[in-house]
Amino acid sequence: MRYFEKISFEQFKKDIKDDLNLYNNYLLPKRATKNSAGYDFFAINDIVIKPGEIVKIPTGYKAKFNNNEALLLLMRSGLGFKYNLRLTNQVGLIESDYYNNESNEGHMWLSIQNEGDIDVIISKNKAYCQGVFINYLITDDDNVKDIRKGGLGSTDRRDEK
Repeated sequence: MRYFEKISFEQFKKDIKDDLNLYNNYLLPKRATKNSAGYDFFAINDIVIKPGEIVKIPTGYKAKFNNNEALLLLMRSGLGFKYNLRLTNQVGLIESDYYNNESNEGHMWLSIQNEGDIDVIISKNKAYCQGVFINYLITDDDNVKDIRKGGLGSTDRRDEK
């Protein structure tokens, strides 16, 4: 089972805006063509990224998928080629246990940097990123038992008290 869904309105109000109309009308990810590998992510609002600027963008999405899968978040290649935009972490990696975590419901965020020399405007409802589901393998001697205790970056904090 795998699918995208909106974060709750309560989380939306915390992370984005207290605007029910905006919440009810933003687009969920979808593929553009039958053979597209990636699901396009669409801007909730207009996004302006000035040269040299880094902008943290709430997607409004969370994703449910199988335990042996991951979701890769990638910049749409056209924005990289034409405008020199990039994800600051190059590739986002979402694990299945990020979904509905206790810190932020699994709300996915992106951090985009403009390394070009002009302002780039990503208009509301325009695709700017894409998510690709993949299967992954583990080693035969893997015996990890730890579970996620929070949201973004929380796997680094699993041993903290």
